[in-house]
Amino acid sequence: MSDWIVYTIGFTAQILFSGRLLVQWILSEKSKRVITPSLFWKLSLLASFLLFVYGYLRDDFAIMLGQSLTYFIYIRNLHLQGEWQRTPVWIRIFLIIFPILIVIYAYNNGEYDIYKLFNNEDIPMWLLILGVVAQIIFTFRFIYQWLYSEKTKISQLPIGFWRLSVLGASLILTYAIFRLDPVLFIGHGAGLIIYIRNIFIWRKQEHEH
Repeated sequence: MSDWIVYTIGFTAQILFSGRLLVQWILSEKSKRVITPSLFWKLSLLASFLLFVYGYLRDDFAIMLGQSLTYFIYIRNLHLQGEWQRTPVWIRIFLIIFPILIVIYAYNNGEYDIYKLFNNEDIPMWLLILGVVAQIIFTFRFIYQWLYSEKTKISQLPIGFWRLSVLGASLILTYAIFRLDPVLFIGHGAGLIIYIRNIFIWRKQEHEH
């Protein structure tokens, strides 16, 4: 597949990720408190779908790992908001089995090509480790958010989510610079500003209460 198609998929995913943050940020600024609209999770799921494909096409294990860990958390948040139940059944089935189909397709004679993922000539081992650690930290924010939401039975983005976002995005930006990946750099560079702004909104919100 040509590079321009691969990068188009990646940039489209990042545009959607940035779009979800802009929607959440604008609505939060308007409400003077951090809120979590259902559109945030819908855009997250679609963007994750595309970025997983992008990572697969670039043989980038760090990207695939990050999206695999958050994909179903996005679905769960839509479920908590009652939006998942209103989604057509065929779309729900497709979104659930999609990651499984990709893994099955990626098998090579019945054995997944782990060597290919971990021995990409363009990604030295130290950089791969940095990327994986960055993605794990960045992904853990959604695991934290999921556990927090399950506890409160309300889909929301607590301040710990935004703190982990700042740390994870900073590490991914470092990875993107060494990886020469414009998709990751532009996406996370823009997101970092919104993550920091949400922390300030949260602090102001807590002081008012």
